[in-house]
Amino acid sequence: MKLMKSTVLSAAIVCAAAGVQAQEKVMIGEPSWAGAKIMANLIGQVIESRLGGEVGYAPGANAVIFEAMNGGRGDIDVHPDVWLPNQSSFTDKFVDGAGTVALSEGSYKGQAGFCVPNYMVEKHNIKSVFDLATPEGQALFDGDNDGMGEIWVGASGWASTNIHRVKVRDYGIQSFLEPSTEDEAVFYARLKDAIAEEQGVVFYCYKPHYVHALYPVTLLDEPEYDADQYNIVTADSDADWFEKSKITTGDEVKTVRVAHSKSLETRNPAAASFLSAIDMSSDALSQLTYEVVVQGEAIEDVVATWIENNGETVDGWLGLN
Repeated sequence: MKLMKSTVLSAAIVCAAAGVQAQEKVMIGEPSWAGAKIMANLIGQVIESRLGGEVGYAPGANAVIFEAMNGGRGDIDVHPDVWLPNQSSFTDKFVDGAGTVALSEGSYKGQAGFCVPNYMVEKHNIKSVFDLATPEGQALFDGDNDGMGEIWVGASGWASTNIHRVKVRDYGIQSFLEPSTEDEAVFYARLKDAIAEEQGVVFYCYKPHYVHALYPVTLLDEPEYDADQYNIVTADSDADWFEKSKITTGDEVKTVRVAHSKSLETRNPAAASFLSAIDMSSDALSQLTYEVVVQGEAIEDVVATWIENNGETVDGWLGLN
């Protein structure tokens, strides 16, 4: 049966390459964040190298990409990195409502919270956010010896920074650790030194992100997400946002999928089938992001190497195993 599936797909690829049954060019949307750029290139290289197709890339914001996929004219056919529920307003409209966009069956998880280096877990038993809200936590994370510990909640201006400032207050951490919002580059320079000397350090983090490939770190346990206990008022909607917000649970775990215009099912059925089946892991994407962002390697080279080393996974996306 596997041989038959392989033979059928190979024949389809040969026909497409020979122009017997023309497969239209696939335009891949390219949002601004590193993970999305990597996923876009990964999709493009598989279509070119394994399906014999032609691709193009179109930088754009989420709204632009979804509107183009909805149009079905080939302006943009793919969104490579759809975070849900963050982008649910688009999927509600175009996937569930209009039915013009489809989501991949596969997905990876996106998580956010607070991280510590593994040695803080192994040597000091820091496993939960509530382990920070203690006199012992205060002493362990007091890097400048001023009597208060420190916790980095993100850079100024990030929406997530305000969320984690509220968490620090409502988990009771603020009585022991002072939240800081220094620039990401400044903090990561400090993080490098702290880890080299095995000092206490705790910080906002998320997955997929290169920090998980750069250092051995652990996401601290938080209470399971509860919508009734998670109320964030945005700063641009109310000057008293901090006082009116209250969060006593962890963030909702995000599901990240690939979306494509359903018009591809007739315009390029081989690509549509692949896009429906594509899957990825947050750990693999964190590693690729590390190689691109930290090591400065070209996305095209990093992705090509990953595809070469993960042929069985790619075969699965193509229905070959």
